[in-house]
Amino acid sequence: MLETVYGTITVSRKKKFEKTLYSDKDGIRFATPQVVAQYRAKRIKYKTLADISCGIGGQVIFFAKECDFVYAVEIDPQKIEYARKNCELHGIDNVEFICGDALSTDVIRQIPKVDIIFSDPARPAEENKRQVVSLEPGIPNVISAYSGKTDNFAFEAPPQMPPQRIPFDCEREYMSLNGQLNRLTLYFGNLKQCECSAVSLPCGAHISSTNTACIMNETQTPKTYAYEPEPSVIKADLLPQLAGSIKHDSGNIDLELFTIDKKRLLLTSGIPIRHTMLKNHYSIIQVTDFEPAAINSLLKKHDVGTVVLRAGVDPAEYWTIRNKIENGLSGKNTIHLFVKNKKAILCKVI
Repeated sequence: MLETVYGTITVSRKKKFEKTLYSDKDGIRFATPQVVAQYRAKRIKYKTLADISCGIGGQVIFFAKECDFVYAVEIDPQKIEYARKNCELHGIDNVEFICGDALSTDVIRQIPKVDIIFSDPARPAEENKRQVVSLEPGIPNVISAYSGKTDNFAFEAPPQMPPQRIPFDCEREYMSLNGQLNRLTLYFGNLKQCECSAVSLPCGAHISSTNTACIMNETQTPKTYAYEPEPSVIKADLLPQLAGSIKHDSGNIDLELFTIDKKRLLLTSGIPIRHTMLKNHYSIIQVTDFEPAAINSLLKKHDVGTVVLRAGVDPAEYWTIRNKIENGLSGKNTIHLFVKNKKAILCKVI
């Protein structure tokens, strides 16, 4: 990250923003990526909105582009100054900045009735198990404090939490960005469109609990083709809806679930399919015993130069195993190697 310091303000350039943002290192690190901020602002586009934990204003900028007027609240005086500067840099002039505790009587009094209250609450840097009770300010407290302003709330929450751990009447929207789980937004009131949904950015593909579900059988043997679902779909427990959508789009195909381990799963079929909520599409080259030296010889026959090892391996043995697999490879092909029950599944991206 390139930084230039002007007095107490740091101008930070990072790939997740097209333009320069004023920030400290923590502010830019936790700021909402631009593609996420743009999507979310369009999703909750109303006339007036209050962002009551705005940080350096990365999300406020795009709320202001979609709304008539935005109130931006932040307890940290330095961050609210960054937010002000960032809005100025982006030509935004329809935001009122309020520095203070969002739950204080003084701040609440400064915000009139609005269409939406949005909050990205702070959470512990480390936590054994992500929970909504760890968010600050807490979701129930925010809803109680601002219930006289609106019935429509949106909250950002830790995306590691499964839907069952969120005890509210709201839509749980999981989001993946460039194939990685990125955000979870909770929508209340008129913003709620379903019980659970999943979004893939930057393409904007979407699936929800209202889609027709199709229960898949689980297989221990992969078929000719395999696919990795977007992590937002997996976290949202929407694999049955994804399967139903694939069958609707591709006809009556024999699609099954192939679980690698607790962290990895594939969908597999006998025919090639395409779907926007599948982040990787593979053809299975071969299934063989997981013996690194033998796999190395096999990979040379397939003109492989790069191996992406997709297996849970003892960290103490990782590099020994990887070096045996990659020893002397100089071909032009890339192979993804999954391991289940001591069997290696060699896959090529299609």
